[in-house]
Amino acid sequence: MDLPPSYADTPTLLVKIFGKDRPGITAGLFDTLAAFAVDVVDIEQLVTRGRITLCALVTSPSTGTGTEGELRATVHSWAESVGMEAEIISGVGDNRPRGTGRSHVTVLGHPLTAESTAAIAASITSTGGNIDRIFRLAKYPVLAVEFDVSGPPTAHLRTSLALEAARYGVDVAVVASGLQRRAQRLVVMDVDSTLIQDEVIEMFAAHAGCEAEVAEVTARAMRGELDFEQSLHARVELLAGLDASVVDKVREEVRLTPGARTLVRTLKRLGFQVGVVSGGFTQVTDALQEELGLDFASANTLEIVDGKLTGRVVGEVVDRAGKARLLRRFAAEAGVPLAQTVAIGDGANDLDMLNAAGLGVAFNAKPLVREAAHTSVNVPFLDTVLYLLGITREEVEAADIEDSMEGADGLLGEDGPRGGDGSRDGDAPRSASGEDSSAPAPA
Repeated sequence: MDLPPSYADTPTLLVKIFGKDRPGITAGLFDTLAAFAVDVVDIEQLVTRGRITLCALVTSPSTGTGTEGELRATVHSWAESVGMEAEIISGVGDNRPRGTGRSHVTVLGHPLTAESTAAIAASITSTGGNIDRIFRLAKYPVLAVEFDVSGPPTAHLRTSLALEAARYGVDVAVVASGLQRRAQRLVVMDVDSTLIQDEVIEMFAAHAGCEAEVAEVTARAMRGELDFEQSLHARVELLAGLDASVVDKVREEVRLTPGARTLVRTLKRLGFQVGVVSGGFTQVTDALQEELGLDFASANTLEIVDGKLTGRVVGEVVDRAGKARLLRRFAAEAGVPLAQTVAIGDGANDLDMLNAAGLGVAFNAKPLVREAAHTSVNVPFLDTVLYLLGITREEVEAADIEDSMEGADGLLGEDGPRGGDGSRDGDAPRSASGEDSSAPAPA
């Protein structure tokens, strides 16, 4: 079998066509070039607001097929006939080799301003990076743009861009390019203030009338006076005597984070295993597992005796170390290397899990967690995590439409008490995929 030709020292022409997009432009250009028997070295096409930019890198005409001058004249004549403009640049070879360090820089803005974009691009340049490609992943309710960057090590680039992200109020996630990004196959999430908008212990406390006492214990834990296990036991003790029927009420009151259903549904379509680990309670996480079709769920269990909460938890406590341990266990059971896992969380007790995963995402997290995680997202849409994996909003929507047409029970075919993304009472915005969380999904 013959190897493909190398064009390193071959005279080439960069043919650029731009103007109003319409069907047949690409076919027309290459039909015109075919008369000169050129080889195609590279192609790129972009359509923005109805305007097309088509670039083709081709070899110069070979002997007997016409001159370069004739090719130029023919292409310009064709372009004029279809109302387009043409530019042709002579050169040698293909694109220059890219730098060895390659990264994907995902920028989320609401809005994304020219000022912040300039700062991000300048920061990439200052690290010795080159922007090889830019494209849009999503346009609403946040604008998501990905920069393909070569040159600096990913960690160096991440550190530099984190400063600009904080200064301009945008989210910037930097992940290494390569097969590992596409190979990630297991996602583990925290529950409270991540998968759901609520803190479950506070919901129980509201029913028990001890919100102030629970808040005080939480404050002591945040001051470092109590560790997680001590604070968990202290807060659960305040629930002693509460009727077990409250469990059902709390389940009904739980509000999924906008984009939660989209995230889980899309990951499952892609063959990911998805689950949750929580410092909350199995009485809630088991219901979420069933509702969302999660592959696994682990949390603490409230003890119930004679229809009452005893104020104790049973079994091993799921704390900071426990979450990381469960991530490793679930990955081992699934046969997935840790390098191919993603962890998402917001609190200090998620840090070990975030650092153990191949990609740790701090979701609307405290500053300490954001600084320690691989990357952070600070918009209220959980499905923006998909953009960090290179998945576009258009791909998500197309899959939803396909499932709907096939009668699947995705968002577009849901009918139930929750809104389109699981939220109630109109108090949640759209997800990043455009779902209206405040309205029931169409039947």
